[in-house]
Order: sequence, then C-alpha cells, then structure tokens
Amino acid sequence: MSSSKPLQVFHNWYHSLEYYKQNNGPAMGTIAASLVVLDRLKKNYDLNLESHLAPKGTQIKGASGRAVSKILAEFGETRPFAKEGGRTNRGLLSEIQKLLEALKELNLGPIEKEKRDSIITEFQHYIVDRVKDFHNRQKVKLVFDPKFSTWQNIRNLLEAAAKENKAGPVSQHLVGAKLQLRFPDIEVSNESAFTADQQTKRQGDFAIGDSVFHVTISPMQGVFIKCQENIKEGFKPFLLVPDSKLAGARQLADEISKNQIAVESIESFVSQNIEEISHFKSSRLSKNLTILIEIYNERVDACEIDKSLMIELPSILINRENG
Repeated sequence: MSSSKPLQVFHNWYHSLEYYKQNNGPAMGTIAASLVVLDRLKKNYDLNLESHLAPKGTQIKGASGRAVSKILAEFGETRPFAKEGGRTNRGLLSEIQKLLEALKELNLGPIEKEKRDSIITEFQHYIVDRVKDFHNRQKVKLVFDPKFSTWQNIRNLLEAAAKENKAGPVSQHLVGAKLQLRFPDIEVSNESAFTADQQTKRQGDFAIGDSVFHVTISPMQGVFIKCQENIKEGFKPFLLVPDSKLAGARQLADEISKNQIAVESIESFVSQNIEEISHFKSSRLSKNLTILIEIYNERVDACEIDKSLMIELPSILINRENG
C-alpha cells in the first residue's frame, strides 16, 4: 500500500467535516473525539462505532478534556483545548462513523500492528497540527484612529470582530472589562462566552448591585424572558446590544415590560465610561482605552480556550503609551 493513500483518505474525511468559521475548521469536539478514537484503535483495532460509544450510546467513550489533553501532550501540544472532549458536540457520532468508514476503506486490519499504529500516529499528527493552527490564529485587530470618537473606535472593533464571527464573545468580554475598569473594588464575574446562564445559575452575564446585565448581538425573545425573570426577582435588567439593533430592541423591551428594561448600545455603554474616567480629555483617552483592552485580554485569557478572541493592540496605542 502506498504511504500516501492512507493520509489522502484521512485528509478527505477531515475536509468533509462541517466547517465553522469561528474555528477556521471543524467543530472542536470532533477533533477532540477523533484523537480519542484513534488512540483507542492502537489498542484494539475495532471499526464498529458501537465499540466506541459510552453506555448510553450518545457519546464517545473516554472522550474527556483530560483524555484529549493527555494525547495532545504526547505530541508536544500542551495548550488547553476542548474542555468537554467532544461530549457536547452535535453531529459528533455521524462524523466519527464517517471516520471509521474511511478506515475500513483502507483495510488496515490485516497488516502488522506496528505498521498500522504508525499510520494511525500520522493521522493523529495531522489532527494535532490542526489544533496548533487553531491556537495560532490571529487575534482580533483594533484599528484605532485618534481623530475618531471613542464610540466610533469601539464600533470599529465590534465590526472587525463580526467579520471573524466573534462579535458575541468579544462584546460580552468587552462589557466585563468595562465593568471591572469602572468598579475595581467589586468582583466582576468572568465566565466563558459559551457558558449558558443555566449552567452557572446566574441571572445574566454580569450582576452589579441589584442590576443584571445581558449582552447580546441578537436580541431575541429568550433574552427578554430573562429580563422579565430579573424583574420578578427584584433586579433591574440592563440589555446591551449593538447600536444597529438598538431601536428594535427598545421597542420589544417596551412591548414586553414597559419602562422596566434599560436598553443601551454596547458602543455607548463602553465608550462613555472611557470618556468619563478620562475626564473627557483627549490626552487621557488612549491610555484608558489601552487599559481597557489589557483588562479585556486578561479576562479572555483566564476563561477562554480560544485565545484568538484576544485583541491585538495597534502600534499607534503602544507608541502613545511609550512616548
């Protein structure tokens, strides 16, 4: 068998997987689970999907964050990846089924174990290289123009994030950084943007005093229901949305709970704070915007696996700080 054929078949399987723009590739869970399945095949070359399922038959057996981290470490990759190990990934079983079908096509069963394991290791190397690609993606770029208003610079940042399908998490962490900057003596919660409120039993994305903040780029019915629940529990809900969704969100808020939900644009909520702590002096704006981004990056680094959500400070801000 040509050494190139197994890799070509494996590449074909990988590139057949559903593409996610935010990952620049397949679902993280699929990548994680495939590493676990390939590792198991070195011990027992069984290509039946049932042999790789957990007892309930809805998850891949042994697919945990710890197992994935251990395999990645064996290939020299120690950065955190896929905490759930693929257990929450929709469509995972069908994608692993396709992998097993691709391996059946190769008919590796009859060949000696050492050679087969070597081929499987090549497959794992390919997957690990894709994990490295994931970690090495570019950060969100902030294009800062001192002639623009702070509001416009924040809007430009959100638009840059939207082009990379990162507007949701960037918006949430930007608001969190703003609250931390404004209230340094208060602990501002810091959860992954992909953590559902139900998982942490929190009232919203952030809570300060008796106010609850919800950050969303798509104000749908669900967030207004959460705001209604906040009101019933004695909290004051703040709904923060992109400026382009502000008018519509305010109209819906009034229809659902008239005059009880404060709706503001993310751009205004963040930029006004920067202006205020800068005492509305241009000479202080760049410094405080830099501090905001530094706090943002620290928060993202602490709770997100995807470090490409971090913001790259433009040289013009760095030079202003060093000048």
